[in-house]
Amino acid sequence: MGPLVVLRSGDVPPPIAARRGEYLGWFRGHVGDAWPGADAWVEHDVRVDAPLPDPRAVAGFVLTGSSHSVTERAPWMLRYEAYLRECVAADAPVLGVCFGHQILAQALGGHVTQNPRGREMGTRVARRLGDDPLFAGLGAAFSVNTTHVDTVARLPRGARILATTALEPHAAFALAEHPRVRAVQFHPEIDGDAMRQWVTLRRPLLEAEGLDADAILSEATDTPAGVSVLRNFVTELVARP
Repeated sequence: MGPLVVLRSGDVPPPIAARRGEYLGWFRGHVGDAWPGADAWVEHDVRVDAPLPDPRAVAGFVLTGSSHSVTERAPWMLRYEAYLRECVAADAPVLGVCFGHQILAQALGGHVTQNPRGREMGTRVARRLGDDPLFAGLGAAFSVNTTHVDTVARLPRGARILATTALEPHAAFALAEHPRVRAVQFHPEIDGDAMRQWVTLRRPLLEAEGLDADAILSEATDTPAGVSVLRNFVTELVARP
């Protein structure tokens, strides 16, 4: 089995990255011994026009978040969407996160727009809409960390909604025809420390939009469910035949 590939479409904000590093280390750290070994992980920046791995030669993919918007339709995004269609057609395990969730949906026939319900940021409650291996061991409701403005307004054909939040009706989805593909609008890799840093950085923007930055900051916390989601993706959808 080949490595698990992190497809990087964005960067951790520099003040946070200076303390905590980039996304690859966050995902690898949370997954831990469920997918051991430094050589078991590789990263590819999809914004660079460089060859990407053969989907049939790797164990699976994790798609990172990004400060970009899928609605920009930049050339690198169109290349990325085409590549994601190849990955899904090859039956590769895929987990899309935030921007990764959105661009995966768009690549497969969904549609992404700015969320008419407004920005979702901070620690929020996600509610399950049934059983799924991605949520093994989790209750009917669990806390997740979020930071996004866009939403998947229309899911791809055959998609099944797995979870919702107060502001996000499509907080997670699966595909009936591709049972090893999942996507989550929330950030399972962001812990309470990083979430508080993010809110602090975004305070002027939050206040300009009429949101209570102090309340969001005070409620930001670790989300063990996010760690479970990442480990479940690896153990239930990547490692199993």
